[in-house]
Amino acid sequence: MTRMLVLRRRPHLESSGKRHMRTRLTRMLVLSAVVVTTVVIGHSAGREMPANPLERRGADDVPEAAPLDPSDAKLAECMEQAWEVSWQRFYHPRTHLFYDYLSSYEPGRELAHLPTADEVARQHPNPYGYGTGMEDCMISAGVMLQLIVDRYAVTREELLRERSRSVFEGIQLCATAHGVPGFLARGVCPADCQSSYIASSRDQYTHAVHGLWLYYHSPLCDPATQKEIGVILAAIADRMTRNVTPENDYDSLRADGTRDPRGISRMWNVQQHEAARLPMIYAAAWDTTGRREYYDLYHQYLAPAVAQSVLTEQGQNTYALLQMQGSLELLESLEEDPARKQQIRAILQLVSQRCAGRATRADRNAQQLDLTMLCSDWRTGEGLGEQGAYRRVWYNIRESGEAALTQLMDPAGTFPEDQRVLLARAIARLDYSRVSSSGIFYLQAAYWKARRLGCFQPPAQAAPGTEVPPGGLPERRSSGGL
Repeated sequence: MTRMLVLRRRPHLESSGKRHMRTRLTRMLVLSAVVVTTVVIGHSAGREMPANPLERRGADDVPEAAPLDPSDAKLAECMEQAWEVSWQRFYHPRTHLFYDYLSSYEPGRELAHLPTADEVARQHPNPYGYGTGMEDCMISAGVMLQLIVDRYAVTREELLRERSRSVFEGIQLCATAHGVPGFLARGVCPADCQSSYIASSRDQYTHAVHGLWLYYHSPLCDPATQKEIGVILAAIADRMTRNVTPENDYDSLRADGTRDPRGISRMWNVQQHEAARLPMIYAAAWDTTGRREYYDLYHQYLAPAVAQSVLTEQGQNTYALLQMQGSLELLESLEEDPARKQQIRAILQLVSQRCAGRATRADRNAQQLDLTMLCSDWRTGEGLGEQGAYRRVWYNIRESGEAALTQLMDPAGTFPEDQRVLLARAIARLDYSRVSSSGIFYLQAAYWKARRLGCFQPPAQAAPGTEVPPGGLPERRSSGGL
């Protein structure tokens, strides 16, 4: 039996000219309302600024007025700059990986902080590579594939065929360099293109599997690469079957076969926002290989995972909500039972709604931060330390993209105008010649998802034939069948 995966789109009934004018007028009204509300509240309440400018507030707080409402041309220009910086500064051609942050703006020195092969061999400074700049390469690879797939759906740029293959080769390296079947390393050391830290996490698996699955169904992916994706996903699924057992406390295990002491490689009996990760892996493996064993395992875990995913937990990080959304998006796309499909969609909507407040918070916090700040070398400074000043800069940029992208992945969502304004401001406020956070990957992913769904208009100077109307995106066909 063959499954049809249809990319969902919001309806577009107006002509592009009228819709563009209405969008611009609405943005102006939203920003005017924000200005008036801010002034009135500020003068009537007479409240002092909190001692901590990053003090956490409620999700309903209104952000301060932005100095501008970026035009579509400005946003497109910013995103092209972000794209060039991503490949010129964060990407390493030897490993085909994108690394976490920059420690210098000097050409050729941007990634000088990355650990040496000897440091990785000694598992220094820790078995996760935390703080070293190569702890989240698989997360970044998944996000990059997602944005490339969406960008291609909008622009049809042939260059993206080569770029998507490069990102895939980075994931392939992290899946094979260590010789441990099914283990997905966080990153690989560029010095020898082989050394990696022994600890991974379900977060790394989630983004990498989601990105590979999207790429598999994209016109960018040729049959040979599709087969290679199936091999990687099958190996990951087989590792889960071997290791995710009651005896191992459902841990997928580190590369050396030991359980992770922090519990971040546990794939079952987890928190609500993590429950769908394991069935998602099996679903992707089945969908790309057609093997019955993966289908059976996917359905073994599906119902309890969906039931557990009804989100009542509070306080999850925004990155966890994005990962939850990705795992549920995959499951919803493959689901044939109408009742369960609707149940998953309701959860997607709930997660989306929760992220609206995160976008507001990130916008407010950004106004208190130096977003051009560099990260220090982890050997001699605070690096990406949890309590350090730089981490707030690094994550603020990333959270702005995560919060928007999570909302845009909700098939029933509308991505309201105030959220479009927040995303536009997050994109336009950065100086891309002086940005050191890999958070720019997430801003690009959100932008191209929004463009694909018609939430942003193409720049007026776009060449004819380079834009694909939102109503004309192709279907995706699943290869899995029973």
